Amino acid sequence: MISTKGRYALRVMLDLAEHGNEGYIPLKDIAKRQSISDKYLESILKSLVKQKMLKGLRGKGGGYQLTRTPAEYSVGEILEVAEGSLAPVACLMKDADACPRAGQCRTLPMWKKFDSMVHDFFYGITLEDILNNPEFIPEE
Repeated sequence: MISTKGRYALRVMLDLAEHGNEGYIPLKDIAKRQSISDKYLESILKSLVKQKMLKGLRGKGGGYQLTRTPAEYSVGEILEVAEGSLAPVACLMKDADACPRAGQCRTLPMWKKFDSMVHDFFYGITLEDILNNPEFIPEE
């Protein structure tokens, strides 16, 4: 399940992509357009800056902007920055310890398939795709 933080991070990135030609966008402008509190938005922006998905500039004329073009951001990478792993079960998380039951687990293939479907779906959509066509759903 994608949390509020993940959904807001995606909305923020789309907002910045949409207003990218305006230079650095102040936090207050994004917060107002997206109906997100300044404080909550600041924590989301910090994590995106830390991962170099955004750059921030302090002071007069400051704000935030994308570090790449909208076509170079996948929804999957944005959600993973906000959410952490999108793996449906703990044993499929990136740094998970080897599961002692993996060899006899009857459900593991199902979880792997689901994880692959989620990954391929979210990583197959870019910010540009959504900006150009909000109804966009990737082909299978």
